[in-house]
Amino acid sequence: MHMADALVSPPVAVAAGVSAAILLAISANKIKKNQTDHIVPLMGVMGAFIFAAQMINFSIPGTGSSGHIVGGVLLACVLGPWAAFLTLTSVLIVQCLMFADGGLMALGCNILNMGAMTCLVAWPLLYKPLMKRCASFSRILWVSILTCVVGLELGAVAVTIETVASGITVLPLAKFLWFMLPIHLAIGIGEGLATAAVIYVVQQYKPELLIQTKRHSPVRKRRSYAKVALIVALVAFIIGWFSWVASSDPDGLEWSIAKITGHTEIATQHPAVVYQTAEQIQQSTALMPDYNTTYSGVVGAALVILITAGVSGLLRYKRRRIDEDE
Repeated sequence: MHMADALVSPPVAVAAGVSAAILLAISANKIKKNQTDHIVPLMGVMGAFIFAAQMINFSIPGTGSSGHIVGGVLLACVLGPWAAFLTLTSVLIVQCLMFADGGLMALGCNILNMGAMTCLVAWPLLYKPLMKRCASFSRILWVSILTCVVGLELGAVAVTIETVASGITVLPLAKFLWFMLPIHLAIGIGEGLATAAVIYVVQQYKPELLIQTKRHSPVRKRRSYAKVALIVALVAFIIGWFSWVASSDPDGLEWSIAKITGHTEIATQHPAVVYQTAEQIQQSTALMPDYNTTYSGVVGAALVILITAGVSGLLRYKRRRIDEDE
């Protein structure tokens, strides 16, 4: 669902960017006030895990399309919605700047479509009220699928609205929705299955990791979460190393565009200078465009850990300094 710059007009890009920035500011404030000791390392390693998992595109049978998990619902289950949103945003920023995955102008749209719709809308409105502590696998399964499907469908609707608002006439609203909604329904089911599997395993072996489960004592927390963080980081690096097994079929957004226009990409329909500037900036920062090395997944996962844990740790440190001064 990563949007390219050609799908977004400058006014829409600015509006989405401002909206995303406001939500990020709220997230940062929430992280400052978070009193949970293990939140910083968990944000880092969970971000790395989602980055690596997003690189594994799975084929959608009978369509010629592929999809990958967004990961917002899973992140929110472990970190809470606001920390999850900040973590997923870090993943999207690394993908955009380091790997040229998603347009620089479209970054605000991608943050809203993938981050806000899953972490801040679908999870608190569906997963949180429907899930119970120590739930059965069947309940975890259907709640996870429902939440992931709704989150991705909302993102798909947002993409179509943003393209129409941008004046992309080759992608009319009704026709674009006709392709976007069914393919992202299938992708959402796939993500729901994967999310349910991970949550069930966590509930069986480390239930205190889940946000809705009561935490253990602080002493046990510090000792056990360091080990958990190390294991999750290791799994992320392993997944990143095997990212070459991903499907080469176009993703749901590219597939939908191709069904309408005959091509997976469209030409820019607005003044070229703005897009050229954005592309030049992105080319200068993208050291591994299109994930063109075997080590891309490992490097990306490491960057996400450094950025996410670094930013969240700095926010917590500043908060502690303020509290000490008071």
